[in-house]
Amino acid sequence: MTEKKSEVMDKDAELLATLGYKQDFKRNFSRVELFGIGFSIIGVFPSVAGVLIFAIPYGGPAAMVWGWTVCGVFIMCIAATIAELGSAAPTAGGLYYWAYRYAPPRFQNLLCWLVGYWITVGYAVATTAVTWACATSLMAGASIGSDFTYIPTIGHTYGAFVALIIAQLLMSTLPSSIVAQLQKVYIALNITVCLGVIIALPISTPSENINTGHFVFGTFVNLSGWPDGFAFILSFLSPLWTIAAFDAPTHISEEASNASYAVPFATISSPAVSIVLGWGLNVALAFCMGSDLDSIVEMRLDSRWLRFGKRGTLAVWAFTIMVQFFMGVGIMTASARLTWAFARDGALPLSKYVSRLNPVTGTPTYAGILTATVAISVGLLVFAGQAASTALFSASLAGLYITLITVIMTRFLGGVEWVPGPFSLGRFSKPIAGIAVVFMALILVIFCFPSNPGPDAMDMNYSALLLGGYFLITLGSYYCPVYGGKYWFRGPVNNLTSSSDMSGSESGSEKDSASADARVV
Repeated sequence: MTEKKSEVMDKDAELLATLGYKQDFKRNFSRVELFGIGFSIIGVFPSVAGVLIFAIPYGGPAAMVWGWTVCGVFIMCIAATIAELGSAAPTAGGLYYWAYRYAPPRFQNLLCWLVGYWITVGYAVATTAVTWACATSLMAGASIGSDFTYIPTIGHTYGAFVALIIAQLLMSTLPSSIVAQLQKVYIALNITVCLGVIIALPISTPSENINTGHFVFGTFVNLSGWPDGFAFILSFLSPLWTIAAFDAPTHISEEASNASYAVPFATISSPAVSIVLGWGLNVALAFCMGSDLDSIVEMRLDSRWLRFGKRGTLAVWAFTIMVQFFMGVGIMTASARLTWAFARDGALPLSKYVSRLNPVTGTPTYAGILTATVAISVGLLVFAGQAASTALFSASLAGLYITLITVIMTRFLGGVEWVPGPFSLGRFSKPIAGIAVVFMALILVIFCFPSNPGPDAMDMNYSALLLGGYFLITLGSYYCPVYGGKYWFRGPVNNLTSSSDMSGSESGSEKDSASADARVV
């Protein structure tokens, strides 16, 4: 190790100590590799392809191109605001730690508890959503390969889903030096697939299906039944579903070198690059999809790529599945670190076990197992029907925006002095944060709307019901007499004086072990 690198790591450990934690991980992630975590979770190509149903019906090509552009500006406002927080306090706890740090004293424990459970469970549900999409693509590929003589059942798809979760768990709990190096592979794969599709689509598309520039950039087609203006706003769901998990690099911050610089770099660059590549994909798709939008909307996702021929389609599909799989690895990696951090602070059931690091790999294997278990359990909802699983996935994303709004507003209204990190928006900090909060509040409403004005029971959006129910559960678990978090949870635990070794065998020295195991959530 060079003297300069050693000095940087010492400064990282000193900064972490000011936040109340000792250094448990080895800092193997560079800025580029931390960017890889955020970028791989987004998985631009399969995400864009999978959310065309949110763009085409709500404005057609104009929504695909301009809806993506407008929403991208607001997404960058959110990312910049989170980057500031990540630079000032780069810790694996991320949002829940910031909620505690900047909240008024009387609300610190409550907000830390609520945000912690919303974001921790939300990441596990997001792991389910990403991996279920991968399993669905895998089964679709098998169907294409058999010339559609094989039709996968929901049971077959769930079995593939469980196998993928286990594989992602194994990869995410490898030594952090290996996980870090793999990010370069993920970056190269994502960019190559995006550029390959952008180039190959015009070449493989018959000339009669090539649209004009006027059609792509100037045609608004509303197939939804909603008013045009509202339909255009609904098209924002396409980039919003694609680019989420803004705080993911923060959860790897305790493994990053020069974290106060690396975290904001990754937090801003991963959505920025994804917005540019996603825009390019949308433009290419809009030029090459033909003009019969009704047929395109009704077409199955796997059928849209058959113009490449069977072999070409399977090749594209194989890369799609690979990117989706690595999306799952990325979000499992971030989720395991977040779960470990929340357990380190004594908030989860069996925290003293979940917060241990694997002595061989130096990674949070037990937290990863808990994340995988929750993800597999949540995946059982697919047997209840598409409406149930879709509502849950929508609610998890809406929950992320609720926690982001809470933390940002707490920072500005909590009355705690703001000490910026190396990355600061300066005088633009408050207006950019204000834009981000207003936009996210609007998006929360959008996430709760059905896809059309006259929904039946299957088309109805139950996200608001799930959000309200989960809020009552987390609030009830905090105020539950005797066993509730109110009686023992004290927020982030200063473990600098803990006698535990570097494996993190205990969640902290300031909570007694009996109370740390009395959990109700």
